[in-house]
Amino acid sequence: IKGTNKYYPPDFDPAKHGSLNGYHKTHALRERARKLSQGILIIRFEMPYNIWCDGCKNHIGMGVRYNAEKKKVGNYYTTPIYRFRMKCHLCVNYIEMQTDPATCDYVIVSGARRKEERWDMAENEQILTTERNEKEKLETDAMYKLDHGGKDKEKLRKALPSLSEIQDHQSGWKDDFQLNSTLRRKFRTEKKVQSEQEEKDNAVRMRTNLSIPLLPEKEEDKKLAALLTYQAPDSYEDKKHSKRREISSRSWFNSTSATPGGAAGSLLHKLGLQGKEAAVAKALSSSHSPLIRKRTGGLGAKTEPSGRGVAETNDSVKTTEEVDKGPVKEEDFEKERDRSRGAVTSLVADYSDSDSDPGQ
Repeated sequence: IKGTNKYYPPDFDPAKHGSLNGYHKTHALRERARKLSQGILIIRFEMPYNIWCDGCKNHIGMGVRYNAEKKKVGNYYTTPIYRFRMKCHLCVNYIEMQTDPATCDYVIVSGARRKEERWDMAENEQILTTERNEKEKLETDAMYKLDHGGKDKEKLRKALPSLSEIQDHQSGWKDDFQLNSTLRRKFRTEKKVQSEQEEKDNAVRMRTNLSIPLLPEKEEDKKLAALLTYQAPDSYEDKKHSKRREISSRSWFNSTSATPGGAAGSLLHKLGLQGKEAAVAKALSSSHSPLIRKRTGGLGAKTEPSGRGVAETNDSVKTTEEVDKGPVKEEDFEKERDRSRGAVTSLVADYSDSDSDPGQ
């Protein structure tokens, strides 16, 4: 048990035990030092760059932390080289990395491959740092130093035109106050134009109830808009006045010659005609009262028999029964005619316009 409360038992002897860890026979690093006899210390290792695991082929990002076994494997001059062994958190593969003091970097030994994102100074035409061996040679070998100086002068001669161009370009920005004033004046002008255009766009969006950004106007758009013609719809008052004028100019009575203007009107018209035909057919089929078919026009009135037979004359009407019996008295004939007229007055049908008379 770790003595965090600084409790010293009665049998604790500083000369014998040295410390509480010695008394309890434990290491100060506890479980992290369980392999210390093998020269291995368990530490918390942070991935220095992006890698791909060789076991599961997954990407492991820079900064992911692992419990790694650290041990010393060699020296670079007097600087020790340490190796770290850790288990991938996505599979059972182990990854081994070690330090590289010569390049101040980490090298993957096994179990993974590096995602190449290193910056190459020579490829990007930057000034390279002098290597250690070269630096020692420049300090000790005079002939090598002279030769190296000649190479530096040749590089300067090749880079001189580019350097002169850069200096001329920078000289144009020497007057900082004037350039700053010009730039701010330009920004103020552009900002004013943008604010005016934004106010116009907001007015258009409010008028048309739009919520989309508007593009700047062009001459082609103006010409196209000039060719379009829009007609405003009639207002409520205009529609009301036009409806009233239509009603006032319309006839009060429906035209008899006009055909019904719809399916419902046509149906009602047909039902009315069928009702009239049914009433006429019922009257014609009645056996109690004869229907007198009367035809107007000409010098004399013509009657046609319907039901019982009727004999036609220009001056009088006699039934076939009376003809068969012989002559009758004038008084009896007058009574019989008055009685027949009173019974069939409402059943007289006018066929003056009909062309279906078989007598013609």
